Amino acid sequence: MRRPRGLYLSFNRAGQLADILRNWDEDDVRFIVVTDGSRILGLGDLGANGMGIPIGKLALYTACAGVPPELTLPVLLDVGTNNEGLLADPLYLGLRQARVTGDDYDAFLDEFVTAVQEVFPNACIQFEDFALPHAEPLLERYRNRVCCFNDDIQGTAAVGLAGILAALRITGGSLKDQRFLFLGAGSAAVGIAELIAQALVQEGMDMAAARTGSWLFDVDGLLQSERDDLSEYQRPFAHDHAPSRDFVTLIDELRPTAIIGVSTVGKAFDRSVVEAMARVNERPIIFPLSNPTMHSECSAEEAYRWSGGRAVVATGSPFGPVKIGERRMVAAQGNNVHIFPAMGLAIYTTQATRVTDEMFIVAARALADQVTPSDLELGMVFPPISSVLATSEAVAAAIAAHVVAAGLAGIEPPTDLAAHIAAHAYRPEYVYLDAH
Repeated sequence: MRRPRGLYLSFNRAGQLADILRNWDEDDVRFIVVTDGSRILGLGDLGANGMGIPIGKLALYTACAGVPPELTLPVLLDVGTNNEGLLADPLYLGLRQARVTGDDYDAFLDEFVTAVQEVFPNACIQFEDFALPHAEPLLERYRNRVCCFNDDIQGTAAVGLAGILAALRITGGSLKDQRFLFLGAGSAAVGIAELIAQALVQEGMDMAAARTGSWLFDVDGLLQSERDDLSEYQRPFAHDHAPSRDFVTLIDELRPTAIIGVSTVGKAFDRSVVEAMARVNERPIIFPLSNPTMHSECSAEEAYRWSGGRAVVATGSPFGPVKIGERRMVAAQGNNVHIFPAMGLAIYTTQATRVTDEMFIVAARALADQVTPSDLELGMVFPPISSVLATSEAVAAAIAAHVVAAGLAGIEPPTDLAAHIAAHAYRPEYVYLDAH
């Protein structure tokens, strides 16, 4: 452990977190990505082995949006693990105990957030891969107190909304006329549904009416008003409907224009699901957004072939081009990398004091605007990853303009905001220097 790439904060060091943060080599940290390792991707509880996620996310801040790397700090909160395999592994480096929960957990998180404000007062905290019982409550507890956001909830929501907005340029129609059916009812599904509703409110719709366009389906079936096992944040999307555990039947009954997979259940969008969507829509929108690949609800090729090439597809995992007859189709990857690095660049260059849902709606609309007619011709509803740096700067400029207009900037607004952003962006490029 001579070359640390992140900072581990152990529950056993409660009461000393500010002192440990001061041990970090850099005094000016602007971005902290933090996880407790409880829900890493689709892999579950990895405990202290989850450090790769904060490291990777912050690398993308730099590579995809030009946030200076010295301003970033990956943090792993080690509060134990419930993964029996890790607890029995002699090489596991984390705490060998069951996960801390309840008031002790809340107090530890509160000490961490308070310590960050004390040691790195200009830092924005990105909560990442926290398990469902903690993800939403953490965001609600701190979003109006400190500069923070949850990428799994808000970043995923912005990507989902952006994909829908771009898809409507192919299918036609307006956002208010769509009906969405989600496979999965966790923080990602609720986050996308809620951001869609907020975008509709901006267009003049009542919030209650805006929420009726999104329906959620989990392991116990449709979220409907008679269920008594739902969390508070799920309840706004539990509409009046008979109980149902049949996803295909629901497609026939609800006639959604889009299905969005955030379930991490591989192959859940089987042939019967895709064919049902093609039966009720001329151009069905099918977004299997779960990753990694083995957890994708279907592949791009399956969505295209089973719909007769009519589906508008975006995937959470990368898939290659598909040829249907003489037509070449490309399902763009709906990855959060289109959003959170750009959000970081905007926060950094404006020194934003808070991160709001409105900023993510702005980001979604700006991202959708970056999809070109030639992209749409291929079926792509996100810009290609190869242009991510330019895309991020454009999205960051839109977010930054909103930050300034909303009075959330911590700097005097520059005359040319785009030039200001470009001047402060780190260029992740290798330059050959001749030794002679």
